Amino acid sequence: METAFLRQSKITAVFFMKYKFLLAACLVGGFMFTFNSKQHNKPVFNSVAAKLIKPVQPAVQVIAGKHIDSVKQFVKLNKYNSGICFFIDMSLPSGSNRFFIYDLNKDSIINAGLVTHGNCYQYWLEGRKYSNKIGSGCTSLGKYKIGKPYYGKFGLAYKLYGLDETNDNALKRFVVMHSHACVPDEETKGDICQSNGCPTVSPSFLAKLQAIVDKSPRPMLLYIYE
Repeated sequence: METAFLRQSKITAVFFMKYKFLLAACLVGGFMFTFNSKQHNKPVFNSVAAKLIKPVQPAVQVIAGKHIDSVKQFVKLNKYNSGICFFIDMSLPSGSNRFFIYDLNKDSIINAGLVTHGNCYQYWLEGRKYSNKIGSGCTSLGKYKIGKPYYGKFGLAYKLYGLDETNDNALKRFVVMHSHACVPDEETKGDICQSNGCPTVSPSFLAKLQAIVDKSPRPMLLYIYE
């Protein structure tokens, strides 16, 4: 009969044999990983990390993929300017160009600039919050009709008429399109200033928008989305 000591010795021997095999497999796998990575010069991510990494698409592809068809149909049915419209993509960082002057006929971006989002009356809003509530100080998503220009405390400004349930209080909230010196002319690595809900651009970019809006024979559409 085997003694307890012999049985333990056999178990220990089997364990070390399996351990050596596992160690050898790990070494071979590590070598192949290093070789493949150097061979193809591509980082390897596990499946969990890969799901968290989203490919970056050019703004024109994002706009076209999500909104172009519905916007084209809307401007045609409602007799808006069917050649040019304005898009604001709130999913982009505030330091990046996210106000797009878009050519609907050529499906291309004519120009782009920086634009603020609402701080919801916080000293500094982290992330994004949206609201259509009067007194919220937040950005409201949706389609807007750009109204007539006027001169207020920020100089030239355009009234905005909300066309959706998500922004139909825009006029009552005094949400307008205007400029402010705190908005840079060029993209920046950091965040830019925030507004109380108005899409605020730089003075030079507002001049570019004015040249289009004032000459348009039909109403202009502004679409703010995320």
